[in-house]
Amino acid sequence: MATFSYSPDQSASLTKSPRVRSIQFGDGYQQRVPDGLNTQPRTWSLTFNRNSIDIVDIEAFLVARNGVEAFDWTPYTGLTGKWVCSKWALTELSPDSQVLSAVFTEVFGA
Repeated sequence: MATFSYSPDQSASLTKSPRVRSIQFGDGYQQRVPDGLNTQPRTWSLTFNRNSIDIVDIEAFLVARNGVEAFDWTPYTGLTGKWVCSKWALTELSPDSQVLSAVFTEVFGA
C-alpha cells in the first residue's frame, strides 16, 4: 500500500461523524444503535500551500489512486490509518505557487 508522506502546512481540520442507525416510534421514543464495527471514521480537510512542483507531485499521488485505492497516512495526532481521497481542489496563487485542498476519509479494511 502506498504511503502519503506530505504534511499539510496551512490548515488541517478533523471531523468525526459516528454512523448510527435509529428508529422513531409513534410515541416519540427513539432508539439508536451503532451502525457496524468501525462507527467513527475520521475525515480530515487538508490544505497544502507549496511550490508548483510539490503540488504536481501531491496531485499525481491522488490521481494515481483515483479516489478508490486506499493509502497510508499519519496525521499530526499520530494515529495512522488507511485513507481515500475522492475530492481535491487546486488554486493558483502565482506561476510558481499553488494551494491544494483535499479531503481524506478514513476507510477500514483493504
